[in-house]
Amino acid sequence: MPIRVAILTVSDRSSKGERPDTSGVALAEAVAAQGWEVSARGVVPDEQAQISSQLIEWCDSQKVDLILTTGGTGFAPRDITPEATQAIIHRSAPGLIEAMRSESLKVTPHGMLSRAVAGIRGKTIIINLPGNPKGAVENLQVVLAVIPHAVELLQEHPQAEAHHRII
Repeated sequence: MPIRVAILTVSDRSSKGERPDTSGVALAEAVAAQGWEVSARGVVPDEQAQISSQLIEWCDSQKVDLILTTGGTGFAPRDITPEATQAIIHRSAPGLIEAMRSESLKVTPHGMLSRAVAGIRGKTIIINLPGNPKGAVENLQVVLAVIPHAVELLQEHPQAEAHHRII
């Protein structure tokens, strides 16, 4: 069964139609290349209530295994995606962000300016990614290998524990 993914672009300008959603498109292509299913896509402005509301809707419907957000993770005054995400997750997943930040620093010192968070709501993983298309895809590539196992664990698939056996 393919992993079901939702992609949420957080951008004032893209939500108004003033700028194309290139990051969402790039992430959708990267997800499709994995053989995963893009179940939903959306664009919202940098407004905490709208971001949180969309995340809750997708998580609580249990129709997606993974939500990727793109945008709103930096230092700009309206960058509030991490706060919107933190407000609705049940459990934090800092290792994903630590790995992404570590790899980002190999590319640019600006990687340390990321305030992204990752976490779990119900049985859905949420990962904040940069708003830049290249940065979003590069960060996603860092965690791609662990996502299938993480989804198996959250879905309580019997084969999930097989990855932990000592041979």
